[in-house]
Amino acid sequence: MTESLSPAVPGDRPPPARFAYDRHTWKEIVHLLANLPAALLGFVYVVTFLSVGAGLTVTVIGLPLLAAGLTGARLLGRLERARARALLGVRVDEPSRLPWRGRGGFFPRLWSALRDPVGWRTALYGFIRLPWGILTFVTALASLFVLWPVLPFIARGLANADRAMVRGLLSPSDELERRIAELESDRGVVVDTAAADLRRIERDLHDGAQARLVNLAMGLGLAKEKLLEGQADEQVAAMVDEAHGEVKLALRELRDLARGIHPAVLTDRGLDAALSSVASRCTVPVKVTVDLAERPAAAIEGIAYFTVSELLQNVSKHSAARSAAVEVWRSQTRLLIQVWDDGGGGARLDGGTGMKGLADRLGAVDGLFVVDSPEGGPTTVTAELPWRERSAPA
Repeated sequence: MTESLSPAVPGDRPPPARFAYDRHTWKEIVHLLANLPAALLGFVYVVTFLSVGAGLTVTVIGLPLLAAGLTGARLLGRLERARARALLGVRVDEPSRLPWRGRGGFFPRLWSALRDPVGWRTALYGFIRLPWGILTFVTALASLFVLWPVLPFIARGLANADRAMVRGLLSPSDELERRIAELESDRGVVVDTAAADLRRIERDLHDGAQARLVNLAMGLGLAKEKLLEGQADEQVAAMVDEAHGEVKLALRELRDLARGIHPAVLTDRGLDAALSSVASRCTVPVKVTVDLAERPAAAIEGIAYFTVSELLQNVSKHSAARSAAVEVWRSQTRLLIQVWDDGGGGARLDGGTGMKGLADRLGAVDGLFVVDSPEGGPTTVTAELPWRERSAPA
């Protein structure tokens, strides 16, 4: 996930400048001397693609050339960030890639490249660097021969200005860039979760209902053969009775599987009735309180249901609790869920009880998941989901 640069990172703060030369000072001097060739390269590139692209905008190739130039400017920015990272210790995250996917067609992609803020800021960085590169190169070179006793202080001041330029112009686009990176990460979580759910459904069908239906078919086939052979009615009746039992078990497993995908009671009667049904199957007494004047969107309602269901399963299996409580309410634009139990505590997101998976699911829809479970208990799990209005039925 892309994060904004924090100046408090220890590696971003070299030791104070002093008269003696150390490796940080020499790195800064090398960076200042390399500013001129790097600035020349960047200035020539930016002026070339801007002048050619802007001059040819009256033709069909002008805007594509300008977009290609902005895309290439991103590469120059990456090289400058690497140079600053190696010589100045400035850790600036790489901006997100241009979101080409989902923009089918030439013109949407062209427009995306033309309004790329990272490319334009990198172009500005390359344009203003030439006079600064000349100044730092001349100052550092002259100071090596004339002002070498105080060169560490001069180099530190000039290098700090370089650090500020890199942070200001070559860093990701603040909140927007972070949000794009979060959404890209959350999309991967959603895809992985959906794939895991499909594998679980396939496994449950294969190992449960499918196996029982196969046994049922075999049992009815044997009963049919015995009837055709005229064997005793008692044997046939016993086989039919066994097949009837298999049918009931298969139906029960199919109902449980359907409930695991999306329970009918949730669709028909909402969270209050669905969570009460889940609580009735818990091994400890659970008090359910749902204070909602209206129902949220079906997707949010489903995530809330499965979150509580998973948490109550953890209470049954791991908590050794004597009582538990579930509260659900709305606070402005958020749906809040709190599950409490008086068990032994010690629950953690990395504890192997499904907590991490729940946190990932909620994070994928801009939700929050907080676990407060000290050793000895009690355990309080708070979940937040964005409130989305329920669409009217078609």
